[in-house]
Formats: sequence, C-alpha cells, structure tokens
Amino acid sequence: MTAPHPRHRRALAIPAGLAVAASLAFLPGTPAAAAPAAEAAAPSTAADATSLSYVVNVAPGHRPSDTVRRAIAKAGGTIVTSYDRIGVIVVHSANPDFAQAVRKVRGVQSAGATRTAPLPSAATTDTGAPQVLSGRELAAAKASSAKAESQDPLESLQWDLPAIKADKAHEKSLGSKKVTVAVIDTGVDDTHPDIAPNFDRQASVNCVAGKPDTTDGAWRPSAAESPHGTHVAGEIAAAKNGVGMTGVAPGVKVAGIKVSNPDGFFYTEAVVCGFMWAAEHGVDVTNNSYYTDPWYFNCKDDPDQKALVEAVSRASRYAEKKGAVNVAAAGNENYDLASDEITDPSSPNDTTPGDRTVDPSECLDIPTQLPGVVTVAATGAKGLKSSFSNYGRGVIDIAAPGGDSTAYQTPQPPATSGLILGTLPGGKWGYMAGTSMASPHVAGVAALIKSTHPHASPAMVKALLYAEADATACTKPYDIDGDGKVDAVCEGPKNRNGFYGWGMTDALDAVTW
Repeated sequence: MTAPHPRHRRALAIPAGLAVAASLAFLPGTPAAAAPAAEAAAPSTAADATSLSYVVNVAPGHRPSDTVRRAIAKAGGTIVTSYDRIGVIVVHSANPDFAQAVRKVRGVQSAGATRTAPLPSAATTDTGAPQVLSGRELAAAKASSAKAESQDPLESLQWDLPAIKADKAHEKSLGSKKVTVAVIDTGVDDTHPDIAPNFDRQASVNCVAGKPDTTDGAWRPSAAESPHGTHVAGEIAAAKNGVGMTGVAPGVKVAGIKVSNPDGFFYTEAVVCGFMWAAEHGVDVTNNSYYTDPWYFNCKDDPDQKALVEAVSRASRYAEKKGAVNVAAAGNENYDLASDEITDPSSPNDTTPGDRTVDPSECLDIPTQLPGVVTVAATGAKGLKSSFSNYGRGVIDIAAPGGDSTAYQTPQPPATSGLILGTLPGGKWGYMAGTSMASPHVAGVAALIKSTHPHASPAMVKALLYAEADATACTKPYDIDGDGKVDAVCEGPKNRNGFYGWGMTDALDAVTW
C-alpha cells in the first residue's frame, strides 16, 4: 500500500493495461471543480490538538446515567453528543487512558477510541481525481445516444445499465419520488444538473463531527475533497432529463449524508451519526461505499475495536428497524472474506499501519460485514468478477457492475471504457471503478423494488432483491489477467457462491415482480 488510506471510498483507478492495485486512487485527469461547501466545525479548544474521539456504549433507550456522565468528566472527557436510542455516546478526551478508565464504570458496556491520530487527523489530502469526460467524448456520446430513442445524451457510454436490465426497467418505471436513497459518503453536489431534480434536502446533512450539521450546503464536498459521493449519487438517481447520464433509479430521490472528513477519513462517530440521521428522516435505502476508519478489520478481542463494531452495529440495526435497507461495498483488495486468515497491511491507516494477520470471521470490515447489511461484489463489462473485488462464500450477497480494466473486460461499442460513468461536482461527468460503484447499482435496484412495493419491509425488499437476481455460476478457472495463474477461487453453486452471491442484480424484475 502506498497511500495511508487504501480505499476508504472503495473506488480505485485502473490505468489501461495495468493490474489492479488494492489501493484507493483516482484516474488521472482534469480535477473537477466542486460546489462551495460549508466547512465542518473546527475543534473549539486548544486541547483538541491532542484529543482523541471516543464512543462509549451504554444500555440503549434512555439518556446516560449521572454515574456515567460524572465518570466521563472525571476521566477528562467532554460529551459531544449522545444517541440515546441506541446507547452510543460520542466523547472527546485528551486523556490517553480515557477508554480504560470509563470501561470500569458501572453501566458502560464498551468504550474505545475511534482513531489513533489526534484531532484533527494527520492524513494526506492528495486523493487525485476521476477521469473526466473530455469535450470530444461528450460530443461523440451525445451523437451516439441521439440515434437511440429516449436515451439521455451520455447513456450510450453506460454499459452497466443494460448489464442489469435497467434500460428495459426504465420503459416500465423510473422509480417513485416517495422513495429516498441516502448516500453516506464524502458529500454530494446537489447543484449538479443530473442530481438537482431528484435531491432530497430534508434528508441531507453533514455528520463529520459526529453530530448533525444542517447548515445549508453542509452536505457538499469542498473543491479539495473527494468527488466520490457525487459520483455514487449519480449512479443511483441521475435524472432522466435529457442532460447527461441516467441513474439506475432516475425517478427516486437521493440525499447526501456527509461522513468523510476533509482528510478523507470515515470515523465511527460520523458513520453512527449518518445511520441515525437516515433512520430518523425517512430514508428507504442507504448506500455505504467505504469502510470505517482507521481499522480495515475491527477485531472484537481488542477493546477499542470491539466498541467501534458495537456502535456502528447498533446504528445500522436501528436504521433497518426504522425502514432502511443498508447496502455496502465489499472492498477492492481481491480478498477472500471467507478465508481463515487475511494479512491486513493498512491498519491503523491514520497513523502508522503495519502488517497484521486477522480472521475475517472475528475481525470485521464495518459496515460491510455487519448482520443485515447487503454486501455487494463488483463485476466488469464481460460479467466476470472485477479483478479487484473482494469475494467470499457466505459473505457476498449479490453482484453488480463496478467496472474493471478495459484490458481485462472490454465493453461492447459504443461504450469505450470498462469503468463506470458517474456525475462529478461542478456539473461534470467521469469514470471511476471499484466495489464503490457496484454498491450504488444495488441500492438503485432496491429503490426500484421499494417503489414497486411501497409497503415492503426492509426484510422483504432484501428477499426480493436476492430472489430477483440473475443466478451466475462460478468463474472457473478465474485467470482475469490471462497469465496462466488462478487469481481467485470461487466456491458454491450457481445461485449462492463466493463471487456473485445470489447473482447479478436485476432492475427489470424489480419493476415487474
């Protein structure tokens, strides 16, 4: 790993002809200008320069007891906010022994630091940019789409839509305006012409500090921040309006819940806030194309990491209880998440990472591996597992287009790139790839199912999502780069295996079943 945060946003660059590296990097190209954003509140005291953020987990359902509050203060902690319905308290403290001290307090079930770097985090901001469509590419795509009746100008570049039959689904339904998908991510530029018609202002927020910031525009990325969330939002719900591209569910609403700080980290307190906000604001589907920093895998035998798993678990379960289907990207390291052990070289990624061997059944990638979450693997233009996509029998639930190197999986013309087209801040469009791009396809299909069955519970939406998927047999042997060596081993039957789960997600069935 060359970058300190390998793939927070679960998207990566795939230069033509090169093998996929398991790192977060965007394709070279012209940086996309972002809409102005309201900055997250800066630390309010000098002590924050040496403080860490913590979650303290107590019994859910009521405010923290006076005993717990006094203990937090005595240990040098300041309560930032408390999510009483799930029993998660967000605390800042400069005391390095804070967690150890409060774990001994009656009523505290677990507590842990959400980061290993003091506030603010000491990470790079060099994230690069996706491959932005040039004027020539835009003109060529518009000319090609003009030949196809009812297509948006850039739809001819979107090989991913027919791959899941979304083009056929749109002939029957674009989805309902009563359905909202929340993009829990790096922020969404709601001024983009393909996003603005479907943007849900009331369900959007900035959660970076661990508590909601409802300032107008606070959900947008700044010009220096990643365009990842905007790309994801367009994949889900870019309007079919004759302007640019078309989303999987171009008639539903999309919200932006910003949980990534300016350095690109997704910390536990922000993720908890994101799920809780979605739960309380009528969100039907959440898309989660990230892992919760700073640990790629959170081991439950470590008291800090155990607390993080518990906090995010409580929040995601609460969101589902309130009606949301939670969809998450599987990750981009070509890991077998069902194996006995994995070497994780990237944790903790906000200070000094080092190799550690983990059991992925005990050390969890969150929210990806949490119970109830729909875990999505990526496929390329030929329908094979993307070279980078994580996999694992019993872990992967479903597959969807996430792109791949054109050298490995070349799309049929008129599409020219094996990556996934999406919206970019500043009214632009461009390509990215990763399981980050696969997850929003499934989120969009889930939104179409919810549109078709407005009274369906999250359990029913998930059941339909899996039942409607197109069963896809294992790829054997899987030698994606053609060098004569097996690159991954798929296990399981056609309708439930480690590469594709229940199969390829199906948008047409979502609007006809």
